[in-house]
Amino acid sequence: MNISLHIYGIIGLVFVLLYFIGVFNSLVAKRAQTQEAWSTVDTQLKRRYDLIPNLIETVKGYAKHERETLENVIQARNTGSKTLDSKDVEQIAQSEKSLNRCLRSISLLKEAYPDLKANKNFIELQNELSDTESKIQASRQFYNTCVLSLNTAVDSFPTSIVASVFGFKKVKYFEIDEVEKQNPKVSF
Repeated sequence: MNISLHIYGIIGLVFVLLYFIGVFNSLVAKRAQTQEAWSTVDTQLKRRYDLIPNLIETVKGYAKHERETLENVIQARNTGSKTLDSKDVEQIAQSEKSLNRCLRSISLLKEAYPDLKANKNFIELQNELSDTESKIQASRQFYNTCVLSLNTAVDSFPTSIVASVFGFKKVKYFEIDEVEKQNPKVSF
């Protein structure tokens, strides 16, 4: 009788151990998916930062008197590009807010420089930027979905026990203000 209780105890312990291994592997997969999703956001943000200097150069030829506006965009782009290396989601979100405001200020130049909106190079850059903005939005949404999945697992019982034992932490969402959620309209 003691032997059968001992065997049942071992079997129960094996099942508990297998459960914890499964939970641990699930948390590892969710963390990896969140990291991959952030990598996609990072790639799209870098793509946009690479497009902005070309856009600025095109606008410079038409908007010679708009130096401050162009310098603000360049500064916001450079700051945003540097923050990508930090991997700090909150800091990157702040940089994105600033850059979006600056891009909106460029769009106001369309009234003063109507020839600009007919420039083929500018139209192509505008289309590329618009496409990139759509990809950034989709990447942000996927990243935040992955964060939701990971954070829910980290907070849920009994998964939270495994998460705390092995140091899994909640991840911050990539959030922006309601006003900033609209794509910057860089149309001239």
